[in-house]
Amino acid sequence: MKAAVTTQAGAPEVIEIKEVARPEIKSGWVLIKVMAFGLNRSEIFTRRGESPGVEFPRIQGIECVGIIGEDPSGTYQSGQQVASIMGGMGRFFDGSYAEYALVPLEIVFPFTSKLSWDILGAIPEMFQTVSGSLNQALEIAAGEKLLIRGGTSSIGMLACQLAKSKGVTVIATTRNPDKKQALLDNGAEYVVIDKGHVKDQIREIYPDGVDKVLELIGTQTLKDSLQCIAPKGIVCMTGILGNEWTMKEFTPMRDIPSLGRLTVYMGESKNLSKELLQEFITEVEKGTIKLNIDRVFNLDQVAQAHQYMENNQAKGKIVVEVK
Repeated sequence: MKAAVTTQAGAPEVIEIKEVARPEIKSGWVLIKVMAFGLNRSEIFTRRGESPGVEFPRIQGIECVGIIGEDPSGTYQSGQQVASIMGGMGRFFDGSYAEYALVPLEIVFPFTSKLSWDILGAIPEMFQTVSGSLNQALEIAAGEKLLIRGGTSSIGMLACQLAKSKGVTVIATTRNPDKKQALLDNGAEYVVIDKGHVKDQIREIYPDGVDKVLELIGTQTLKDSLQCIAPKGIVCMTGILGNEWTMKEFTPMRDIPSLGRLTVYMGESKNLSKELLQEFITEVEKGTIKLNIDRVFNLDQVAQAHQYMENNQAKGKIVVEVK
């Protein structure tokens, strides 16, 4: 089979297209014919050699959609539509950057849909991340005010829609003034142009601060985001769009406001259920939820797609379709 193999730690060009052996089926695992997969920023860190425990060469890819090739347990039928996410996929065992992926049975989720594979490929990890961040980590509720730091990302755009559906007021940030209208069209009540610090702009809109912050930029802006919350407000760091994993300095008694709360969301496959996934896919089919897909690459272009993602050129989810 064809696969995009990360041959060693390094820049995007370390990802090479190779012919490799198709995975051999084993008990407790399922062979999936991969039809599409989304790219995720965590995969940049893995490619660079910054993910602990990852050995090279490695076929990366932490999510995919496709059809069952073989399931020795008989849980799924050949040709059945499924998604698979996380659980060490693409890090501790070979993942979805290939025509076939062998994954543990417990990280497989069935669904039915007539959506095209490129659209379906954008869904699993993006939905799991947004739903978990908003509902489990931030516990959003109707009437609250939510700041989304990094609003034009695929996660940010979807988070705005889901938060709005629950009666939450959304303030979204972008560094690019040209993207302001896109955020307003996506449902944000307010758009703040982010020059590294937004605290003063947020306090002009809401003097007491916001109830919740979804932090998608990461360590670069986390301290400033903490200064945007009202008493007992919550900041959830979910993304690392700023490409910096570690903070150089953090003083909790100074950087976290009194009564403020800081959490992170690092969702796993156990945070997703087949019922939640199917429900979301159905809403996408109805047009109730609009996915923000920036560009679709093919398997031969994975290295190019990584460079595109690392350059922050995307205005939404990057998908790779396997044809």
